[in-house]
Amino acid sequence: MAQARIGLIGLGVMGANLALNIAEKGFPVVVHNRTASVMHDFIDGAGDLAERLVAAEDYAALAAALTPPRAVIVMVKAGGPVDAVIDDLKPHLDPGDIVIDAGNADFNDTRRREAALREEGFRFVGMGVSGGEEGARHGPSIMVGGADAAYAEIAEIVEAIAARYQDTPCAAHLGPDGAGHFVKTVHNGIEYADMQMIAEVYGMLRDGGSRAPHDIAELFEAWNQGPLQSYLVEITAKVLAAHDPDTGKPMVDVILDAAGQKGTGRWTVIEALKLGQSPSTIEAAVAARSWSAQKALRETGAAILTAHDASQTGPDVLDGDLERALLAARIIAYAQGFSLLSAASAEFDWSLDLARIAEIWRAGCIIRSSLLDDIATAFRGDLPGGNLILAPAFVRTLGETISALRRTVASAAVTGLPVPALSSALAYYDTMRLARGTAALIQAQRDFFGAHGFERIDRDGSGLHGPWGG
Repeated sequence: MAQARIGLIGLGVMGANLALNIAEKGFPVVVHNRTASVMHDFIDGAGDLAERLVAAEDYAALAAALTPPRAVIVMVKAGGPVDAVIDDLKPHLDPGDIVIDAGNADFNDTRRREAALREEGFRFVGMGVSGGEEGARHGPSIMVGGADAAYAEIAEIVEAIAARYQDTPCAAHLGPDGAGHFVKTVHNGIEYADMQMIAEVYGMLRDGGSRAPHDIAELFEAWNQGPLQSYLVEITAKVLAAHDPDTGKPMVDVILDAAGQKGTGRWTVIEALKLGQSPSTIEAAVAARSWSAQKALRETGAAILTAHDASQTGPDVLDGDLERALLAARIIAYAQGFSLLSAASAEFDWSLDLARIAEIWRAGCIIRSSLLDDIATAFRGDLPGGNLILAPAFVRTLGETISALRRTVASAAVTGLPVPALSSALAYYDTMRLARGTAALIQAQRDFFGAHGFERIDRDGSGLHGPWGG
């Protein structure tokens, strides 16, 4: 007998918490897990919410327990496992039923699946969910891609479980097919950049200023009360204040310095390059994580490679400089991310509402910050060049902070401290403020060795050549 409007397959950390969130908002949910004991233990531990959770031993039972049109959330590992679930689920579905991939999917897979299922009469939704375990349970930011009619069927549930900002759901239908998952991918790319820049500032305070973790924690806690207010700065303060219960040492000092990554940062960079974009702060963050994984090589390098000249000192960098430098770099990272979203929107005919994306990131997601209101306002106004760094509010802020970023990068370079993301942010800013750069020389070189041609500034036409053989 049909009992629920929505089902969920995959009771890992995110799936289990999302199911509890749905149930808590008053919607019965049919759950299935490949390992049945995990499913039953989950329901047994759900307390008062167990009465809204229906166990399905197989896909046939799941389908039978759902009212048509059925909507089934898939929360399994990205890639092949999602395809396998869909293939096994389809025989139990009817035309018009909706499959929702709420994992961290490659948007290319989402576009492929949406097209294939549409041909078979089914509907497919790619739903990006940000906020981690806590967000899934109590309110994530949700980025949806798919057909309008498919979203209309699930909108009530999606908006009920989403985080809220000033009583507005942080969930939106952003466009067709892979739009939602692409926006989630770029969100994660910005997240990579922000985390890396925070880590670089931490490194300058630790290695350049010999500051202890608890002192740095207090600094980040103070910064979180100002223009840097954000979830990532907030948790950085908490992380740096924590102590290892086994050794009594600062927790951060006993963690191996090799960062993991699940692929969304790399996907951001790959898709950006395909679109002719270069979000350099995200590229630097992905590179830095890859370098961090080369622990043995770095230990060898520490014993062999020349250190910086201790007699050389960079400009003095105060705590306020680091705060302003991080703010400037964060603005640039957001600007690069939104430029990538704009390029993808044009390429795939998505008509992304960039202001709305900023709004749904204001609560629930990992990169939520006080900047997002200004970002939304900028996109709703007249934005020169379509780039956030040219919005009047950010022009003013960058004017007040870019000198601090220069001093920070200069000091790091002279004292031998790696700051790849902060450096990339500064290089991007300086490139965008030069009306004439240095690419004319590159074009001349390309024409010299490959006859690739160039354009001139004083006449129309392309494919022109220089007098290199004369």
